[in-house]
Amino acid sequence: QVQLVESGGGSVQAGGSLRLSCAASGYTNSVNYMGWFRQAPGKEREGVASIYRPSGYTYYADSVKGRFTISQDNAKNTVYLQMSNLKPEDTAMYYCAAGLLFGGDWSVPMRYKSWGQGTQVTVSS
Repeated sequence: QVQLVESGGGSVQAGGSLRLSCAASGYTNSVNYMGWFRQAPGKEREGVASIYRPSGYTYYADSVKGRFTISQDNAKNTVYLQMSNLKPEDTAMYYCAAGLLFGGDWSVPMRYKSWGQGTQVTVSS
């Protein structure tokens, strides 16, 4: 079992930046992907970015490419999501997730078995 704790959410104006952190504990060697997902009211949870932990290879949703960067600090078992040039449509609850994936679509939420409690990001225009 992997426990995940997110931090760093908040309210910003459009064009601003935020950095989310996700600290993992427990059997972290049992997962090879860590990702960020978001869910806005009335919408389905969607994949934002994910990182393949052994190599650091990253994946992004088209909607955030060039604006968001996912990174990891293996020594701290922490994954970050640097968000820049934020837009009102980025407003959502952001969740950190961890899973053991082999091929396939990284952005499918049900493929990730461990989830954090979420942190709210609100972007005003």
